Amino acid sequence: MIDIAQLRQEPDFVKAQLARRGVSPSTMDEIIALDAEHRQRLQEAEALRAQVKELSRQVGEANKAGNKDEAEKLRLRSRELGEQESAASEVASQASETLRSKLLMVPNLPDARVPDGKDETENVEISQWWVGKDEGKPFPIFEEHQKKPHWEVGQELGILDLESGAKLAGSMFALYRGAGARLIRSLGFYALNAHLDAYEEIRPPHFALTETMMSTGHLPKSEDDMYAMERDGLWAIPTAEVPLTSMHRGEILPRENFPIRMTAQTSCFRRESGSAGRDTRGVLRLHEFDKVELFAYCLPEQAEEAHTDILQRAESLLQGLGLTYRLLELCTGDLGSASARTIDLEVFSPGVDRWLEVSSVSWFRDYQARRANVRYRTEEGTTAFVHTVNGSALAWARIWAALVETYRQADGTVQLPEVLAPFMGNQLTIRP
Repeated sequence: MIDIAQLRQEPDFVKAQLARRGVSPSTMDEIIALDAEHRQRLQEAEALRAQVKELSRQVGEANKAGNKDEAEKLRLRSRELGEQESAASEVASQASETLRSKLLMVPNLPDARVPDGKDETENVEISQWWVGKDEGKPFPIFEEHQKKPHWEVGQELGILDLESGAKLAGSMFALYRGAGARLIRSLGFYALNAHLDAYEEIRPPHFALTETMMSTGHLPKSEDDMYAMERDGLWAIPTAEVPLTSMHRGEILPRENFPIRMTAQTSCFRRESGSAGRDTRGVLRLHEFDKVELFAYCLPEQAEEAHTDILQRAESLLQGLGLTYRLLELCTGDLGSASARTIDLEVFSPGVDRWLEVSSVSWFRDYQARRANVRYRTEEGTTAFVHTVNGSALAWARIWAALVETYRQADGTVQLPEVLAPFMGNQLTIRP
């Protein structure tokens, strides 16, 4: 959540920043009014509580003095005020819940570097990379044999069976076979091994409590895009970011522990409820896919370095795979609700002739930590909320597609890059 104290102190600044994200100033005025009402109700309840406490003291003194009539009179007044205090506390609690429900729907304040824009068409390209760019080679020209879409390549080679996936689970579920399945597995090993120098590997549950989903901001805002198991009160995770963000939920951590870096590969589950008719062929948009996530809890002054580190690691993996990619600074209209700043990595896939998003590297300030209540002990002995940073390194379904298209040979085989040799048993040529 946003910092309510900042909203009180700098209402015009907060409203101006959120207006960049399409939040009406009147919405924030409503929240400011709710906050004022909540604090007033709390003060009323506390004042009544203090009166009840004072009357209880006076009852004790009257009893000690043997003044039974006065004690009974004071007791009756204390009971009456106690009932009023209970009612006032209930009103304050309701006001608090209303205020919280409104705040949970308010997005994060965008960083000053985030460009204004209405949607993904106004994201800003930062840079491009391709093999040989540093030596002056031009953007790669792809041959005709590389322009076959991955679903056709996969079917020809017997490594992608979309019909069986649909038979087993419905549309937008993929089934990989043979070398195709091994390639997905190898990509995970490739990435996890590359991150173990600085990130602790975690194998979290693939299901999460509502409280866990609330911590990242996926709930309540994106409920329609999540898979829920109502009977058990659980949700299938859309990303490993969800469990990793809550690893230290409700804790106060020593300052010297930071940054705390973790990585995890999980299956990710998404309804893709808003994508009807888009990217339904192949593996570009699936309800279930594998992804390696990088995550860091950090102090505010460490956030920039943590964000840069995750971004560089994602780039390094793509360069190792020899895939053409670009970096995009997301505009306010395309920025995730919880994010203050996000840089996307997109690979170019010649078979579908498109840039495909394979990673989003995001800085959330203390937005998620406020929801998860993750704090650190400051040098002054007080507590403050940590910052969180995360990014995919990488999401494998689209990498799989880009690899089989980019590395398709004229004879129809696929020749995978050398970095995957240790994980593919040195079998880098995929044949029918």
